[in-house]
Amino acid sequence: MSATTLVKPKATGVNGDSSERPAEVTNPLAPFSEMWETGMRRWWNLTRHVMGIDRAPVGQTPRDAVWSNGKAVLYRYRSESPTVRPPLLLVMSLVSRSFILDLQPGNSFIERLVAEGFDVFLLDWGVPDEEEANNTFETYCDELLPQAVAKVNQMGGDNGVTVFGYCYGGLLTLLYAAGHPDDPIRNVVVMATPVDFTKMPTVMTGVGSAGIDPAHLMDASGNVPAESVRASFTLLTPTSDLSTVMDFWEHLDDEKFLSSYQAMTSWTRNHIPFPGATMVQTVEMFIEGNGFMTGDLMLGGRKLDLADIKAPFLNVIAERDHIVPPESTYGLDKLVGSTDATEMRLPAGHVGLIVGNGARKRSIPSMIGWMVQHSDVDK
Repeated sequence: MSATTLVKPKATGVNGDSSERPAEVTNPLAPFSEMWETGMRRWWNLTRHVMGIDRAPVGQTPRDAVWSNGKAVLYRYRSESPTVRPPLLLVMSLVSRSFILDLQPGNSFIERLVAEGFDVFLLDWGVPDEEEANNTFETYCDELLPQAVAKVNQMGGDNGVTVFGYCYGGLLTLLYAAGHPDDPIRNVVVMATPVDFTKMPTVMTGVGSAGIDPAHLMDASGNVPAESVRASFTLLTPTSDLSTVMDFWEHLDDEKFLSSYQAMTSWTRNHIPFPGATMVQTVEMFIEGNGFMTGDLMLGGRKLDLADIKAPFLNVIAERDHIVPPESTYGLDKLVGSTDATEMRLPAGHVGLIVGNGARKRSIPSMIGWMVQHSDVDK
């Protein structure tokens, strides 16, 4: 049997000539239909946002509270079988919510750390009220941090602890590590941490004898209220709120954008009070005394020296940081006493180190790489 080839006949024109079939006529109303659908999405997303419906959840990586003291809580993130030792303790700032480290699935520093095999702990200071107004550096660096590190070390099998401080949490980490050189500290990492306060923005340093009396910043609780904390950050970039709102309106029809927008603004607009006594010490020791650079540091009646930090050390710097300018943290690796000290400069902003595409592709892998190199890894 011979094969038969079917040939599609050409259309015959009105004069009998053969020609291709005319193209289908495009629906002239299609653009208006698309505009209608986009408009409806924008209206619905705006309604959801204003009414607080289906708000983007944050901090979703599963965890358990394993220790507490007052409002400070130590969390351990669940992992079937960590492969990296020692355990990693994340130390947060005193004025920021900790969920910035675990913003959303797929955009979470902590989620990535757990996936890479780390046994991750987080020390959350809680929201201070009048009970914490008298908390000092000694409270955080001589009491709470040593207790938390001891707990992490014990739960991690007595392999030591990698202590990782973010922003002001890095400042606390430095004071703790310098003041407790015999604690089981395996590695020290600080990220976006102020060191030379003469290079910090005036908005952040205009408090003290030459500026605002710290007492005038405190409310009836004895703390600097969250509204004042947020205002100081807003003054660093006074047009940022306008830019954020413009982005919101421009991308209102994008559900993914709206989810990320809600998650980030829930952090940037939701600071916590700053303990009053610690604020006074910060002014005296750093804003006025610039203690890290002068070496004139006292804690609990004893002199501190960053040279007493002997553990492998990493200083992570965001080169586009407007909160902790890079020049305010350069050279920290030269101040510590570790023979293995690294300065890692990354092209990111203060939050961009840990949130967003740049963090996923560049910053986080770089930091993880250093920590893996300074850890024991099960093959």
